[in-house]
Amino acid sequence: MGEVGTEVGREAVGDVGSAEHATTQTVTLRYWAAAREAAGVDSEPLSVGPAATVSDVVSAAVGAHPALERVARAATFLVDGRAARAESAVAPGATVEVLPPFAGG
Repeated sequence: MGEVGTEVGREAVGDVGSAEHATTQTVTLRYWAAAREAAGVDSEPLSVGPAATVSDVVSAAVGAHPALERVARAATFLVDGRAARAESAVAPGATVEVLPPFAGG
């Protein structure tokens, strides 16, 4: 694995230990092939809102790595190893994988 990137977002202020007061959650993003090249890292933690979707996670990643936008438009996504759509929920601690189209067979 490569370097770990910078977290996006901010931690909750106040009662951070309480899940009901949490304002962010951390998920792990893993990049494959062209997505890895665009992001410049293999994987990284990202902080997103508590009710985040795949779309929210990818938007945060694109914000941190603008070159990822083109790849993300054509990519498919896995959440904890299962195929996911843009509107799929992402639980705290989940791993979201960005899979660009692959050539070959």
